[in-house]
Amino acid sequence: MVKIESKNVTVNCSAEECFNFLSDMNNYEQILPEKDISEWESTNKSCFFKIKKTYALELIFSHSEPFNAIHIKSGDKSPIKFELDMVLNQIENACEAQLVCNADINPFLKMIIEQPLKYLFNYMADQLVAVKE
Repeated sequence: MVKIESKNVTVNCSAEECFNFLSDMNNYEQILPEKDISEWESTNKSCFFKIKKTYALELIFSHSEPFNAIHIKSGDKSPIKFELDMVLNQIENACEAQLVCNADINPFLKMIIEQPLKYLFNYMADQLVAVKE
């Protein structure tokens, strides 16, 4: 199992507001890199998209811990099996957010996809901040 974490960001809203936004997977299109994403499809509990020059990902809501975490798993259309946690922590008048991915990949595949996934998760964290400004 390979663990990939985004940077920890401070979002200008409450953990409850951030949780509610991330609980609807239709909103994920707003935090993904538009220029690198194609074939976007979503419902409030799942989304599917292709990342330019790499692979397709299907994200499916698994469960949540209200205002603290949203747990997502890979769907059947994803080439790798993974779990993605959106971890939230209330701080004064804002919240901290971080994406933590645990992927079931071999060492060779890790060398190929670790950096693109780290870039993707950091981008998503930064966009969450921008959307909630």
